[in-house]
Amino acid sequence: MRVGIVGAGTMGTVHAAAWATTGADLVGVVAKNRATAQPLAEALGVTAYEDYQDLLATVDIVDVCAPSDLHKELVLQAAEAGKHVVCEKPIALTVEDGEAMIEACEQAGVRLFVGMVVRFFPQYLAAQRVVAAGKIGDVGVMRLKRVSYQPIGDEGWFADEARSGGLLLDIMIHDLDYARWLGGEVQRVYARSIRAGEADAAGDYALVTLRFASGAMALVEGGWAYPPGVFRTSFDIAGSTGVLEWRSDDSEPVKTFLKDSDDHVARVGVPTSAVADDPFTLELQHAYRGIVHDEPFSVTARDALEAVRIAQAARSSLASGGPVTLEAG
Repeated sequence: MRVGIVGAGTMGTVHAAAWATTGADLVGVVAKNRATAQPLAEALGVTAYEDYQDLLATVDIVDVCAPSDLHKELVLQAAEAGKHVVCEKPIALTVEDGEAMIEACEQAGVRLFVGMVVRFFPQYLAAQRVVAAGKIGDVGVMRLKRVSYQPIGDEGWFADEARSGGLLLDIMIHDLDYARWLGGEVQRVYARSIRAGEADAAGDYALVTLRFASGAMALVEGGWAYPPGVFRTSFDIAGSTGVLEWRSDDSEPVKTFLKDSDDHVARVGVPTSAVADDPFTLELQHAYRGIVHDEPFSVTARDALEAVRIAQAARSSLASGGPVTLEAG
């Protein structure tokens, strides 16, 4: 399988390193212009393409690491060309666009994998397995936190909600997806936020409360309000017979409590893992195996779409000042 990467920024670089651990043949990079793609292409020893269509003509899989507002068009073109797709989160900026992307890939008979990488972090995966096994009983309350500094993108695209979806769709999308993975379908969403700044999103902070069909609740905290270089995540998951806790600042693994028993800062904050297997590597190895062997993905494109639906509901709640009820199904 020949792979081409779209986008030469932080995530394009991270994905390139991950692809090197698979059986894929990384053949090229394309970005907004060849000069942007050239440094990464030279580092990888591959071709820097001038045109996206030229890249599509040479690959079997396209890995979309471009700004979020470009995802739909890039994926639709890949599907039309009969290419499998790996796409960074969010799948799209609206549910309607995500639906169109999924349908196009299904009709073209190509696979679509969306990079909800938090599901591949060992602490989050371990906690999900404990919950799924019923070891902490019925989940009642979850608290999820993901805070960082304002990411830096070319042309300031992260700060432009029309391009990135803002805090909710760019960074909090991970925890909205994870909460649904553990808690099931979401019935009601309520959100509040504070923004220290004007048109740009510098200093964004938001709280999103989720009510699940099961009766469980989740409080999801997200922020682009920390000093450069900071990226912190944590979770607390309380069930009827136990509690799970983890914080990225801790050196210990997930804690289980049962009743019975510098100056150079990356342009975009990326969470890290202390374990040998990098989660981004595990994610793309999983995607590659699924495509090559026609195996199901552990996180589907429709899972990624539901996370966008929840994030959209949170944005509606911010606009109205009241809760938003999601329709079943």
